Order: sequence, then C-alpha cells, then structure tokens
Amino acid sequence: MTQARQFTGIIEREEKGYVSLCPELDIASQGDTVEEARNNLIEAIKLFFEAADPSEINNRLRGEVFITRLEVMIG
Repeated sequence: MTQARQFTGIIEREEKGYVSLCPELDIASQGDTVEEARNNLIEAIKLFFEAADPSEINNRLRGEVFITRLEVMIG
C-alpha cells in the first residue's frame, strides 16, 4: 500500500551545483540545479524506504525538525 509522507528538504548551493538534505532521515543527495537536487533527494528517500529494515528506519527517523533564521551580532 502506497502512503504519502512529508519530509523536510534543505537545498544549498555549493561550488559546482546544489546539495540537498532531509534532516529527519539524515539522507543527502545533490544535483546540478535546485530542481535536480530536489528530485534526487526524493529518489534517495524512496530508495531508503525500499531497502531499509524497520529498525533502521526507527533509529534514523527524527520526529520534529525546526528550521529557523538566526540573527547573530558579530564583532
């Protein structure tokens, strides 16, 4: 049975492309564009769920992830 789940995707630019990260599962991927990095991360998450046993999924899955901007006074 197929089930839709939502995860967080963080994508950042690097020198030669983009790196994508799913912090809930600690899975990363990359791509030449933002869209490619996003799609590759989705594929990596799907492959993880296909291959991982339930105990590994439970060990890696984090329930809550908060992403926020921080303002820090420097200098």
